[in-house]
Amino acid sequence: MKLLCLGDVVGAPGRKVLAQKLPAFRADAGIDFVIANVENATEGSGVSASAYKALRAAGIDVCTTGDHVYKRADILTLFERDPERILRPLNYPAGAAGRGVTTVDGVTVINLQGRVFMDPSDDPFRVVAEALANVDGNVVVVDFHAEATSEKRAMGWYLNGRVSAVVGTHTHVPTADDEILPGGTAYVTDLGMCGGYASVIGRNTVNVLRNFTTKMYAPFSVATGDVRATGVLLEIDTESGRALSIERVTLRLDD
Repeated sequence: MKLLCLGDVVGAPGRKVLAQKLPAFRADAGIDFVIANVENATEGSGVSASAYKALRAAGIDVCTTGDHVYKRADILTLFERDPERILRPLNYPAGAAGRGVTTVDGVTVINLQGRVFMDPSDDPFRVVAEALANVDGNVVVVDFHAEATSEKRAMGWYLNGRVSAVVGTHTHVPTADDEILPGGTAYVTDLGMCGGYASVIGRNTVNVLRNFTTKMYAPFSVATGDVRATGVLLEIDTESGRALSIERVTLRLDD
């Protein structure tokens, strides 16, 4: 099975590059399943119903999220209408709307959020172990939405040999540590993002720099230059659930 994991979709540019490039790339590469983090898909924060519809139409099978998941009220409707296709972190409080794990077309996707430099949440290590006890399928992919590299790598080693892949999201910068761990688990600390790379993690540089240099408030608008979609392409043995290969992928928006 070929499975594509894409980093955080940031605003209209991220949606545009996926609409333009993903369908053909999916067909040409023979990709069976696509996962993307969509929590920044609408103006850089949250996901609207229309943005979600466009991303699904572009070819995303399961959408994951993170700390911006509840920024827009549309998410509540999406969780009710399409619960198997859009997730929130599994280690959120029990009363939180949505679900954190799903199985679609033989692929189980688990969405987790880190605790280091992030808002408080339940222990992702304990929560994912409990979830895996109830998973029947062999192909399991974990999106770990976290800030700290150390916490992400710790999760990779914790799940080594227990899941097919652990992919990091949230920091919007693609990392070069894509590998297959000894137990057959594919790992990368961060998938990067689908958005404007002539930016500061997807935001226009002028106001970001103003905030850093003066501490004055400046709204962070979505950047539109050098638009790319980044992630990893995995090949998974469906019988064992082990990853056979991991390859970094970059799709560039046509000028």
